[in-house]
Amino acid sequence: MAVDALDARILRLLLEQPRTSAREYARLLGIARGTLQARLDRLERDGVITGTGPRLSPAALGHPVLAFVHIEVTQGHLDTVAEGLGGVAEIIEAFSITGGGDLMARVVARDAAHLEDVIQRLVQLPGVVRTRTEMVLRERVPYRMEPLVEAVGRAAARRSAPEGTDPR
Repeated sequence: MAVDALDARILRLLLEQPRTSAREYARLLGIARGTLQARLDRLERDGVITGTGPRLSPAALGHPVLAFVHIEVTQGHLDTVAEGLGGVAEIIEAFSITGGGDLMARVVARDAAHLEDVIQRLVQLPGVVRTRTEMVLRERVPYRMEPLVEAVGRAAARRSAPEGTDPR
Protein backbone atom coordinates (compact mmCIF):
# COMPACT_ATOMS: atom_id res chain seq x y z
CA MET A 1 0.00 0.00 0.00
CA ALA A 2 1.41 3.36 -0.99
CA VAL A 3 1.40 6.06 1.66
CA ASP A 4 1.11 9.51 0.13
CA ALA A 5 2.21 12.87 1.54
CA LEU A 6 -1.18 13.52 3.23
CA ASP A 7 -1.14 10.06 4.81
CA ALA A 8 2.34 10.82 6.16
CA ARG A 9 1.11 14.13 7.63
CA ILE A 10 -1.80 12.30 9.29
CA LEU A 11 0.51 9.64 10.71
CA ARG A 12 2.92 12.28 12.01
CA LEU A 13 0.07 14.02 13.85
CA LEU A 14 -1.12 10.73 15.34
CA LEU A 15 2.38 10.09 16.67
CA GLU A 16 3.01 13.63 17.91
CA GLN A 17 -0.45 14.28 19.39
CA PRO A 18 -2.05 10.90 20.13
CA ARG A 19 -4.80 12.27 22.38
CA THR A 20 -6.16 14.85 19.94
CA SER A 21 -9.65 14.46 18.50
CA ALA A 22 -10.33 13.61 14.87
CA ARG A 23 -12.01 17.00 14.47
CA GLU A 24 -8.85 18.75 15.69
CA TYR A 25 -6.62 16.62 13.43
CA ALA A 26 -8.77 17.60 10.44
CA ARG A 27 -8.55 21.29 11.43
CA LEU A 28 -4.76 21.13 11.85
CA LEU A 29 -4.38 19.41 8.48
CA GLY A 30 -6.83 21.72 6.71
CA ILE A 31 -8.98 18.83 5.45
CA ALA A 32 -12.58 17.74 5.95
CA ARG A 33 -13.26 15.42 8.87
CA GLY A 34 -14.77 12.88 6.45
CA THR A 35 -11.55 12.89 4.41
CA LEU A 36 -9.53 12.32 7.56
CA GLN A 37 -11.79 9.48 8.68
CA ALA A 38 -11.65 7.81 5.26
CA ARG A 39 -7.85 8.03 5.30
CA LEU A 40 -7.66 6.63 8.86
CA ASP A 41 -10.00 3.78 7.95
CA ARG A 42 -7.87 2.90 4.89
CA LEU A 43 -4.61 3.11 6.87
CA GLU A 44 -6.07 0.73 9.48
CA ARG A 45 -7.52 -1.63 6.86
CA ASP A 46 -4.16 -1.73 5.03
CA GLY A 47 -2.29 -2.49 8.26
CA VAL A 48 -0.33 0.77 8.44
CA ILE A 49 -2.04 1.73 11.70
CA THR A 50 -1.96 -1.36 13.90
CA GLY A 51 -3.24 -0.02 17.21
CA THR A 52 -4.31 3.04 19.11
CA GLY A 53 -3.72 2.08 22.73
CA PRO A 54 -1.13 3.54 25.05
CA ARG A 55 2.48 2.37 24.98
CA LEU A 56 3.23 1.04 28.47
CA SER A 57 6.54 0.94 30.33
CA PRO A 58 7.52 -2.52 31.64
CA ALA A 59 9.91 -0.78 34.06
CA ALA A 60 7.08 1.29 35.52
CA LEU A 61 5.13 -1.97 35.90
CA GLY A 62 7.92 -3.36 38.08
CA HIS A 63 9.92 -5.12 35.34
CA PRO A 64 12.99 -2.91 34.70
CA VAL A 65 15.26 -5.69 33.39
CA LEU A 66 15.14 -6.13 29.61
CA ALA A 67 16.84 -8.96 27.73
CA PHE A 68 16.83 -10.47 24.28
CA VAL A 69 16.73 -14.25 24.36
CA HIS A 70 17.78 -16.22 21.28
CA ILE A 71 16.05 -19.58 21.22
CA GLU A 72 17.26 -22.56 19.23
CA VAL A 73 14.43 -24.93 18.33
CA THR A 74 14.34 -28.57 17.28
CA GLN A 75 13.61 -28.74 13.57
CA GLY A 76 9.88 -28.87 12.87
CA HIS A 77 8.86 -27.45 16.28
CA LEU A 78 8.97 -23.71 15.55
CA ASP A 79 5.20 -23.19 15.70
CA THR A 80 4.84 -25.28 18.85
CA VAL A 81 7.58 -23.35 20.66
CA ALA A 82 6.19 -20.02 19.45
CA GLU A 83 2.81 -21.00 20.89
CA GLY A 84 4.50 -21.86 24.18
CA LEU A 85 6.19 -18.46 24.26
CA GLY A 86 2.76 -16.87 24.05
CA GLY A 87 2.00 -18.37 27.46
CA VAL A 88 4.91 -16.59 29.18
CA ALA A 89 3.75 -13.16 30.39
CA GLU A 90 7.29 -11.77 30.58
CA ILE A 91 7.78 -12.24 26.84
CA ILE A 92 6.56 -9.00 25.32
CA GLU A 93 7.60 -9.79 21.73
CA ALA A 94 8.98 -12.76 19.84
CA PHE A 95 10.18 -13.13 16.27
CA SER A 96 11.34 -15.88 13.93
CA ILE A 97 14.87 -14.94 12.90
CA THR A 98 17.82 -15.97 10.77
CA GLY A 99 21.30 -16.37 12.17
CA GLY A 100 22.21 -17.70 15.58
CA GLY A 101 18.89 -19.13 16.63
CA ASP A 102 15.38 -19.70 15.38
CA LEU A 103 13.43 -17.30 17.58
CA MET A 104 14.29 -14.12 19.42
CA ALA A 105 12.19 -13.00 22.37
CA ARG A 106 12.14 -9.64 24.08
CA VAL A 107 11.85 -10.52 27.75
CA VAL A 108 11.25 -8.30 30.79
CA ALA A 109 11.88 -9.23 34.41
CA ARG A 110 11.84 -7.80 37.93
CA ASP A 111 15.54 -8.53 38.47
CA ALA A 112 18.31 -10.89 37.31
CA ALA A 113 17.00 -13.79 39.41
CA HIS A 114 13.53 -13.40 37.91
CA LEU A 115 15.09 -13.32 34.42
CA GLU A 116 16.85 -16.61 35.20
CA ASP A 117 13.50 -18.11 36.30
CA VAL A 118 11.89 -17.01 33.02
CA ILE A 119 14.75 -18.51 30.99
CA GLN A 120 14.43 -21.78 32.93
CA ARG A 121 10.73 -21.88 31.97
CA LEU A 122 11.71 -21.33 28.33
CA VAL A 123 14.23 -24.17 28.21
CA GLN A 124 11.56 -26.52 29.58
CA LEU A 125 9.26 -25.88 26.61
CA PRO A 126 9.07 -28.95 24.35
CA GLY A 127 11.23 -28.32 21.29
CA VAL A 128 13.62 -25.79 22.85
CA VAL A 129 17.22 -26.95 22.40
CA ARG A 130 19.06 -24.03 24.02
CA THR A 131 18.89 -20.32 24.69
CA ARG A 132 21.37 -17.46 24.62
CA THR A 133 20.54 -14.32 26.57
CA GLU A 134 21.72 -10.77 26.07
CA MET A 135 20.80 -8.31 28.81
CA VAL A 136 20.15 -4.71 27.87
CA LEU A 137 22.32 -2.22 29.72
CA ARG A 138 20.74 1.01 28.51
CA GLU A 139 18.30 2.02 25.80
CA ARG A 140 20.14 4.17 23.27
CA VAL A 141 17.41 4.78 20.69
CA PRO A 142 13.88 4.42 22.04
CA TYR A 143 11.17 2.88 19.91
CA ARG A 144 10.18 5.51 17.40
CA MET A 145 8.31 5.83 14.14
CA GLU A 146 8.50 9.58 13.49
CA PRO A 147 11.78 9.52 11.46
CA LEU A 148 10.46 6.71 9.26
CA VAL A 149 7.14 8.50 8.69
CA GLU A 150 9.08 11.67 7.81
CA ALA A 151 11.21 9.77 5.28
CA VAL A 152 8.16 8.08 3.73
CA GLY A 153 6.37 11.45 3.52
CA ARG A 154 9.36 13.12 1.81
CA ALA A 155 9.62 10.26 -0.69
CA ALA A 156 5.87 10.46 -1.43
CA ALA A 157 6.10 14.24 -1.92
CA ARG A 158 9.03 13.78 -4.33
CA ARG A 159 7.08 11.16 -6.30
CA SER A 160 4.04 13.42 -6.66
CA ALA A 161 5.83 16.75 -7.25
CA PRO A 162 5.81 18.03 -10.83
CA GLU A 163 9.18 17.70 -12.50
CA GLY A 164 11.53 20.58 -11.78
CA THR A 165 9.81 21.68 -8.57
CA ASP A 166 11.00 21.37 -4.99
CA PRO A 167 8.37 19.43 -2.97
CA ARG A 168 9.49 20.92 0.37
